Amino acid sequence: MDSKTAPNPGLYVFEKFEAGVIHLDAQRNVLAMNDYARRVLPVDEKQPFNKLVTSFHPERSKPKVKFLLDEASGCPMANAVPMTMIINIPEQVLLIKVSRLANEKGDTTGFALVFYDVTQVVGQEPPLAEIPARNMRLSRIPMVANQKVAFVDTQDVLSLESQAHFTRVLTRDGYHFCNLSIGDLALRLDPAQFMRVHRCFIVNLQAVQTLGREGAKTHVVLKGKNTQPVPVSRGEVGRLRQALGLT
Repeated sequence: MDSKTAPNPGLYVFEKFEAGVIHLDAQRNVLAMNDYARRVLPVDEKQPFNKLVTSFHPERSKPKVKFLLDEASGCPMANAVPMTMIINIPEQVLLIKVSRLANEKGDTTGFALVFYDVTQVVGQEPPLAEIPARNMRLSRIPMVANQKVAFVDTQDVLSLESQAHFTRVLTRDGYHFCNLSIGDLALRLDPAQFMRVHRCFIVNLQAVQTLGREGAKTHVVLKGKNTQPVPVSRGEVGRLRQALGLT
């Protein structure tokens, strides 16, 4: 390598990690996997071979994996870039890519599912004196747009809004799409910085500008332009007021 050539930081990230590779047939059954995938996945427990690939995913992740495969099964020209998704499991965050495999006639013969463990990229190491938590905290939130993965620092996040199995992330630049659920994110975000004020909303406490009330309903307004009021559940009002130093 030319010493004058600067390394590509995005490439370097993935040079550090092994890739798990799983071969699926056209019916989405697991045919084979490489040694790294065997080490990472609960193969002995789930016995996934010759079973649907979704059989060894958590219930909350199954719709995402099915969606990923459905999209990869579509028009080859429309999905020339492998479909990408982030999946959360208790101690890891996995970046998954799926690509369709075809024979000489272009007929689907199976799929290649490749995953990277990106926990270290998005995670925050706990202090040495702190007992490691089961769910490593996130210092950055992974998002997917146009088949590319980007990371947003949690300090730049104003709020998070549940969108079924996915989450809409609001920053000062606008909204972004994260395909981790709000429940997954709630488990991994720093509770001193973020609070789930409603079943559909998490707010950055540092971004709260005003706490208001209309009739029996409480809401917060966040810093930034054109931000919409965020509803606060009745049961969370007291805890929020305490977190904001109002009691």
